[in-house]
Amino acid sequence: MNSLVSEGLNLMVYGMGFVFVFLTLLVIVTAFMSKLVNTFLPEPIVEPKIKASAPQSTGNNDELLAVLTAAVHKYRK
Repeated sequence: MNSLVSEGLNLMVYGMGFVFVFLTLLVIVTAFMSKLVNTFLPEPIVEPKIKASAPQSTGNNDELLAVLTAAVHKYRK
């Protein structure tokens, strides 16, 4: 019986060790590939477009306020 428990623990340690080593290698290889791709294929920097038109109107917020108030009253019971 003692031999069976010993073999079970041995198998558990080897299995967990293998999974740990595999996941560690997976993280290292993924990080290396990410740096490699960013080095050779960088994403182009996109400049934000600035509109020369008038600033956006904050105008009619009454409808938005009514909808928000109704939602709060509905779910606050």
